[in-house]
Amino acid sequence: MTFIETVAEDEATGATAEMYAGDREALGFLPNFTQVFSLRPEVYGAWKQLNGAIKSGMDLRRYELATLAAATRLRSSYCTLAHGSVLMNQGFLQPDVVRAVVCDHRTAGLDELEVAVMDLAGKVVDDATSVEQTDIDRLRSLGLSDQDILDVVLAAAVRCFFSKVLDAVAAEPDAKYDELDPALRVGRR
Repeated sequence: MTFIETVAEDEATGATAEMYAGDREALGFLPNFTQVFSLRPEVYGAWKQLNGAIKSGMDLRRYELATLAAATRLRSSYCTLAHGSVLMNQGFLQPDVVRAVVCDHRTAGLDELEVAVMDLAGKVVDDATSVEQTDIDRLRSLGLSDQDILDVVLAAAVRCFFSKVLDAVAAEPDAKYDELDPALRVGRR
């Protein structure tokens, strides 16, 4: 499953067993990404707390679009599949639109604000020093507050951590994503 050996669910004890039980209860299955953190459950807990704090302050659709932009730029199949799936399952986007967004969000029929959000998230991933005042001013002119803009930056930055960890150890996307459009597999297959 990964380049590293993780703790099997039936061998988990202590904090790892609690982490596994919590995700199994919340998600209905034990995701491969949870198992990646079996050797450092406290890091997973800290990431969940940080990501939850970021996500709780954002419009869910905006969070998912910023996250999808970051995941796509990072070439993270796991995170692109997961967040593309959320956009579909929440009724935010139809499957063909998610595919179009992954291929080129600028021509996928999103509104100007959503394109600008995804542009900023992509810049944060590619080279945060390339973000300019004009990028921020563009989002302000489209109605975002500075807190909203910071939330987009935070969502993209935290995705860098999570996606890079999963890809560096070759975590495979969960089987539940097997039926999704292959175009959402943007990196490691």
